[in-house]
Amino acid sequence: MTAETLMIPGIAMPASRIALGTWAIGGSMWGGADDVNAAKTVEEALAVGINVIDTAPVYGFGHSEDVIGRALETHRDRVILATKVGLDWQDGKVFRDSRGARIADEIEASLRRLRTDRIDLYQVHWPDPKTPIEETARALEKLVQDGKVRALGLSNFSPEQMDEFRKFAPVAAIQPPYNLFEREIEGTVLPYAKTNGLVVLAYGPLCRGLLSGRMTAQTTFTGDDLRKADPKFQSPRFGQYLKAVADLQAIADRHGKSMLALAVRWVLDRGPTIALWGARKPEQISGVQEVFGWSLSAQDMNEIDAILARDITDPVGPEFMAPPPRA
Repeated sequence: MTAETLMIPGIAMPASRIALGTWAIGGSMWGGADDVNAAKTVEEALAVGINVIDTAPVYGFGHSEDVIGRALETHRDRVILATKVGLDWQDGKVFRDSRGARIADEIEASLRRLRTDRIDLYQVHWPDPKTPIEETARALEKLVQDGKVRALGLSNFSPEQMDEFRKFAPVAAIQPPYNLFEREIEGTVLPYAKTNGLVVLAYGPLCRGLLSGRMTAQTTFTGDDLRKADPKFQSPRFGQYLKAVADLQAIADRHGKSMLALAVRWVLDRGPTIALWGARKPEQISGVQEVFGWSLSAQDMNEIDAILARDITDPVGPEFMAPPPRA
C-alpha cells in the first residue's frame, strides 16, 4: 500500500501522513538507548514509505538527533527532517527557553548533530512565557532567511499564541498531542489549523501505547519510564482506558484491522493531519501500511464517541508532560 501524503507549506517534497517519532530513540524516559536498533528503525521507516522524521534536542539530551543524523547521512535528500527548539536542560531537568540567543545556539548544535546544512521543519517545542513571542518569531524567521530552515512550526501553542507568532513569521505546521483519548485540540487548535491552512503533526496518536492493543491490567512500567508519572496508567483510570480499548477493538475487527491501525486512521481522518508513529525497534514499524487505503465512516466515528463517553468516567489529558518555565 502506497503511503498517503500531503504538502507542508514551504517544503517542496510531499510529506507522508505518518512520520517517525523519535523520542524513545533518545533513550531518556524510555529505558535507555539502543543505537543499533534505532538505526535499523530509521531504515525500516524509509522502506515502508515514511519520509518525515521528527526529533528534538531534548530527546536524550542530544542523543536522538545524533542517532538520526548518522542514520540519515546517505538518505538526507529522501526525507523531510523536522526537529525542535526552545527547551534547555540542566542536571537532567528540562525547562523552556526560547530567547533569540538560545535559538541561535540551538540551531547550530542541531545542524551539527543531524549532519545537515538545513532543517526542513523547525518547531518551537513549547511556548516560553518568559520570552516575548515576537523575539522568538523574529529569531526563527532570520533562520529561514539565512537558508538554515525551510519552514516553521509550533508545538503545544494555543490559537492566541499562534496568532501572535504569525504577526512576525509564517507558520506551516503545528504539533499538538492528539489521539482518541486526548482530544482537547478539537475545539481550538484543530479548527484553527483548518482555517489557516496549517498541517497538524499529531503527537502521541497511540497515547503512549494505550491504543496499541497490546497492554493489559498486568502491564507494568519500570525505571525512568514516563508512564510511571502518567495519570492514565494509574488505577482506577488505567482500567477505564483498557476497557475502552477492548470495546474499540470490535470496530477495528469490523474493518479487518488492528487496534493500532484504527487509532492512527482515526487521527488521519480528523483533518489535515500527520500522525507521529513512535518507534525505537524496526519491528515497531510493522503495521504502518495497514493504516492507509481506507477510512472510518460517520457511523464508526459515532460509535467511537459513544464508547469513550461510556467507558471513561474520569478522563485526563497529557498535561503532566508540560515542562516548567526557566527559573
